[in-house]
Amino acid sequence: MESISEYAKFFAGLLAVVNPIGAVPIFIELTVNQSMPERRHTGSIAALATGVILFVALLCGEGILRFFGISIASFRVGGGILILLMALSMLHARMSAARHTQEETEDSTDRDSLAVVPLGMPLLAGPGAISTVILYAQRQESASHYMVLGVEILLISLITWICFRVATHIAKFLGKTGINLVTRIMGLIMAAIGVEFIASGLKQLFPVLG
Repeated sequence: MESISEYAKFFAGLLAVVNPIGAVPIFIELTVNQSMPERRHTGSIAALATGVILFVALLCGEGILRFFGISIASFRVGGGILILLMALSMLHARMSAARHTQEETEDSTDRDSLAVVPLGMPLLAGPGAISTVILYAQRQESASHYMVLGVEILLISLITWICFRVATHIAKFLGKTGINLVTRIMGLIMAAIGVEFIASGLKQLFPVLG
């Protein structure tokens, strides 16, 4: 198993990528025409979908890469660049188009069910979150390693559920400025993770850099 600090880094990194607090304004916007029970139900399904998608990435991600003949080193560099680009958008308090676009927001307002798409994916469990899970999962092959990562994914799903459950209170308490501040902090954490993934992948691809 990895050290406790590495698992803490994974938890902090994945929480930063998923960023449920930053997703609160979009969640409120998409559910503005729903009653409170309907909004809570939508939030619960979105949190569940996020957990399921990340669990699938945890268990099947590396196998999918092997199927397409993609090396972990290449995926580290590609995933790191994606996470870094998302982080740069978050540092400017903007939602990256890799996670969610304005067209998806407008399209989802016409849907009866929006909990899975676009809330669960790609807003929460988007390309960045999936890449993070796959890259941390491949570090060990022991059952205990996957179990710890699974528990951390479960905790992030629970945090997401809580954030959506009290979304209106979070929006009122933090306001636009507070949510932007949280988003920027998460973006800074993501940027560091993205750089680390890129550096690690380049060392694997080009051993002379080590």
